[in-house]
Amino acid sequence: MSSSDDNCNSRHFSWLMKSCFPDTRPDPSLHFSPPPPTTTTISSLPNDVLLEILSCVDQSSLPSISSVCRRWSDLIQSSQFYHLRRCRRLLHLAVFVVSFSDSGLFAANYKLGHDSRWKTTTLKFNNYDDDVVSPVMSSHARLAAIGHWIYIIGKTTVLRCDAWTGSVTPRSKMSVMRKKFALAVVAGKIYAAGGSTRSAAVEEYDPKTNSWRVVSHAPRMRYGCIGAAVDGVLYVIGGLKVGGTPHNIPRASTGSGAHVYASSMDLYDVEARRWLRSRAVPGGGCMVAACSAGDYIYILASHAVELSFWRFNGSRGVGFGEWRRLKSPPLPMQIRLDGTVRFGCVGVGEMVVLIQIMGCIDDLLRRSGRSTRGVKEALVLVYDSGEEEWSRAADLPDVVRRAACVCVEWVTEMTEVGKLLSA
Repeated sequence: MSSSDDNCNSRHFSWLMKSCFPDTRPDPSLHFSPPPPTTTTISSLPNDVLLEILSCVDQSSLPSISSVCRRWSDLIQSSQFYHLRRCRRLLHLAVFVVSFSDSGLFAANYKLGHDSRWKTTTLKFNNYDDDVVSPVMSSHARLAAIGHWIYIIGKTTVLRCDAWTGSVTPRSKMSVMRKKFALAVVAGKIYAAGGSTRSAAVEEYDPKTNSWRVVSHAPRMRYGCIGAAVDGVLYVIGGLKVGGTPHNIPRASTGSGAHVYASSMDLYDVEARRWLRSRAVPGGGCMVAACSAGDYIYILASHAVELSFWRFNGSRGVGFGEWRRLKSPPLPMQIRLDGTVRFGCVGVGEMVVLIQIMGCIDDLLRRSGRSTRGVKEALVLVYDSGEEEWSRAADLPDVVRRAACVCVEWVTEMTEVGKLLSA
């Protein structure tokens, strides 16, 4: 091997050896910056994780949560939020009443088995003049509940109330002007019928689109009727039946023979868009209150000197259409069944809550010479369908008068969670 070859190999070997050891000298061409610290906020969490957190908050925090941002507000209105609250046993049914007065709208809620008294609040209007709304609402307005949203539906005004926060916003009004009409919820939509002497139209309200549309015409026109719904069927119950047919209706100004008290029910199958065979309460009388609870329609009928209480099987299977007379509500002996007495009826699970409200009771009793001792203007009775017995609940507070009632899904306060979980 020549000397030149030795030198070449030596140089190559030296370079190879040097390349095997790191160079400790800093390279000015390289500049390394450490990554900035990452910060995770609750708003950056995905929806499913955020829902898990929000579904555990206390009821008192829900109003402030809904006002944080549009995303949070949408989350607590979602069906997933309801599902999580139910799974955690943080939702239950409660009675909610709305009272109408010239000074505004008042509300009270009562949780059966939890509360010893009604909790009252003043409803707050959002970007709306309550001095304009309150006078047009009346005690004849009807209530319907979808989740915790309560729809207050009057002759010329429709309001939506958030039962959790007490805020009220206006919604689209009905196309038919009604008073003392039937109202019920079927499959997340509201149905209105009756209450007009000029139209037999049945209207459907879609909360998602905030719009009304006529879906059918009733076989007869009723005024002062009551609404209920079971198993996809709308029941238009009682009231004053206007004579004639829907295409040949006498005016309200005609003779007294144009109206008769109706003890019957018209049944409308919402999905099939057809009317079923009408039913009548076996005992007759004037239908003064009605509601649905479970698979049944419960009806309170007046017979001038007494009340009767009936149950109709509304489950479209075995036993559909069967009537059964139940134990009448134990009203005080001092109460006379006349025009001064009004009743509200609402189903709460398998329970039926009957609210009896009297107007001008002091004048009535003084004229009749009866004592006012022990007589309540806002008596509340609860019927247990399992025990088939009536019991007394807390009377309505004095601030709530001329009230309409409805059943809503209420939020359990965190102080009650421990009791529920240990039960």
